[in-house]
Amino acid sequence: GRSGTGLGMAVVWGTIKDHNAFIDVKSVQGKGTTFSLFFPTTRQIDLKTENNASIEDYKGKGEKILIVDDLEEQRIIASSMLTKLGYITNSVPSGEEAIKYIKGNKVDLIVLDMILENGIDGLDTYKNILEISPHQKAIITSGYSESDRVKEAQKLGAIHYLRKPYSLEQLGKTIRNGLG
Repeated sequence: GRSGTGLGMAVVWGTIKDHNAFIDVKSVQGKGTTFSLFFPTTRQIDLKTENNASIEDYKGKGEKILIVDDLEEQRIIASSMLTKLGYITNSVPSGEEAIKYIKGNKVDLIVLDMILENGIDGLDTYKNILEISPHQKAIITSGYSESDRVKEAQKLGAIHYLRKPYSLEQLGKTIRNGLG
């Protein structure tokens, strides 16, 4: 995550809660801090892989997706996942770049991070994009919990909120549903 913002810990905490796990933190002044993560174990095979869906159920057909995220590693991960699913991707690091891109290019869907460090955030980006392309479909992503700004983006037409970190299946299904 972003250095000093706590985003990394917010993502870790969300993962811990989702898996009924816990964190043990030990700090020694002058030496550092150790975070130990403990996850429950089982010998059972988890058969509920979200209705045992096949990757074919949520593969794309060459639709164009724009990824907007200020973190390069997030853009690379999302682009890689979507390319694997059969989508054509482009990515930009800011809301301003997304607006500029949309002025000259048509995309089927935007994967838009809500928290963009420099410049305008996801909501303001989406508002500006809707002025250019009034029916533009978008999915909002964030490592934080769903906020009022996410809900406002959804009222404007953003199709879905997807919390980071997300799996290939979650991203694929969300985009497939979003594209209709």
